[in-house]
Amino acid sequence: MQLETPPQAVVEIIDLNKSYGELHVLKGVSITARQGEVVALIGSSGSGKSTLLRCINMLEVPESGTIRVAGEEIRLAGRPPQRHPADEAQIRRIRSELGMVFQSFNLWSHMTVLGNVMEAPLRVQRRDRAEVQREALAMLAKVGIRDKADAYPSQLSGGQQQRAAIARALCINPKVMLFDEPTSALDPELQVEVTRVIKLLADEGRTMILVTHDMGLARSIAHRVIFLHQGKIEEEGTAGQIFDATRSPRLRQFLAAADH
Repeated sequence: MQLETPPQAVVEIIDLNKSYGELHVLKGVSITARQGEVVALIGSSGSGKSTLLRCINMLEVPESGTIRVAGEEIRLAGRPPQRHPADEAQIRRIRSELGMVFQSFNLWSHMTVLGNVMEAPLRVQRRDRAEVQREALAMLAKVGIRDKADAYPSQLSGGQQQRAAIARALCINPKVMLFDEPTSALDPELQVEVTRVIKLLADEGRTMILVTHDMGLARSIAHRVIFLHQGKIEEEGTAGQIFDATRSPRLRQFLAAADH
């Protein structure tokens, strides 16, 4: 009987370490996200979740460890604390394969929503304008704000701005979507709009790494949940294993606090 080959690893993180001065934020973290897999990172503030996500696209440069995106290892040079990407062209190319959605939307205020969504495919990927516009409008329709294409970010609610940010990330046709607390800056009513879109993307089989405080979202869409505590992986497993068969006392304590 032939064994089924596991899906290709889209993001591989091996023994990652990151410090800010004396503060050791990530302590030998290793994570793999495979094609079509949703990986949720949970943990208290300061546990290293967002730092880990930002290391993937080199917004933060780790002191040591290996990061591969679609099998390509990011090359680093120099010694800590002067460690830096060895090849800026490689970083630009890899970033064009990563769709990043931040907590604070990060839309350009002087551009319309459509302009925001089209900017990276036009400037970074140098694609055809008519093709990009068609795709951008389709992405805005997917996230439910096609009618806001000509509006400016200041004219949108927080939930609409975050959905525009998701459309912008999708329009580069990324190999993986990275979400850094995508709902935490929103009122509960607006969180529902954004959560619906993230669930839609999970149902489509998109590869995603999601940092979230929303345990309901993690439970409903994640194939694998990783609990970070003080810069280390304290526990990982399926959503059922993490939420219903918790082994770590520290995770039990965290989940109990999250329920209140």
